[in-house]
Amino acid sequence: MSLVPAMPPAPVVVLACGNPSRGDDALGPLLLERLQNWLHSVGLADGFELIGDFQLQVEHALDLTGRRLALFIDAGEQTPSPYAFRQVAAAGVVSPGTHALPPAALLAVLRRIGEPPPPAFVLCVRGERFALGEGLSRAARDHADAAFELLTGLCRASRVDAWQARVTRDV
Repeated sequence: MSLVPAMPPAPVVVLACGNPSRGDDALGPLLLERLQNWLHSVGLADGFELIGDFQLQVEHALDLTGRRLALFIDAGEQTPSPYAFRQVAAAGVVSPGTHALPPAALLAVLRRIGEPPPPAFVLCVRGERFALGEGLSRAARDHADAAFELLTGLCRASRVDAWQARVTRDV
C-alpha cells in the first residue's frame, strides 16, 4: 500500500457567504465564481482555494489551517457604498450549539483548537435588497464590479502588507 503525501493547502483561502435566492445576498457567491474564472485565466489559481457556503460554520475553521492569508466575502445591508474592506482578528465566544459565525469568531475557533489563525480580512459588499426570490439589484451589480476590481488587486499582491494598504478607512 502506498501513501500519497497530502498536498499543502493553497497559501490563500477565500470564503464567500451568501444565498443566491435572497436578492443581493448573492454577492458573495457571484464574486467567488467571477474570481475563480479570473484566477484561472491569469494563471494564479494554484495560489488560492475558494470556498462558498450559505454561512460560515464552525467546521470552516479547519479550512483556515496552514494558510498565509484568509479573505471572507459577504454582502451587507448597512455597508458603505460600494464596499468595506478591513482586517479582522480572532474574537468572540463560540457556544457548542452555534451554527452561523462571523469571521472573528471563526478565527477564535481556530485559536481554541491550537492553530494560529492566519491574517484575515473581510470584504463586505453593499447590498440593497435581500428578500427571498429577488434578483440582484442594479446597485449591487455596480458594487460587485467595484469589489471585483479590489479582489483582482488583492490576488495580484497576496501579501499582508499589500492587503493592509488597501483597507478602507471609513469603516
